Amino acid sequence: MPILPKSSYYDAHYRQSAALIRARQPYLIPNIIGGTVLFAFTMGIYAFTINAVNQDDFSDVEIPDAPSQPPHTPNTGVEKSVSREVLKK
Repeated sequence: MPILPKSSYYDAHYRQSAALIRARQPYLIPNIIGGTVLFAFTMGIYAFTINAVNQDDFSDVEIPDAPSQPPHTPNTGVEKSVSREVLKK
């Protein structure tokens, strides 16, 4: 029993038959036009968004100073430090 059921639109090697090509022919041009319109709309939104973001001016926004680092306090963690004698063994 084959995994995929036999379809009348495909031959034994699962290639399109002439009937399938004829059945799809009326939809070819409208699908190309629809795909082109959808692609152009998407690229238009993308270009508009990039252009709008490039026009932003952040000169009036104050940039805060870098946060001060707390003083380093060694050996306050739960972990125990390993001495060099232990590492040599």
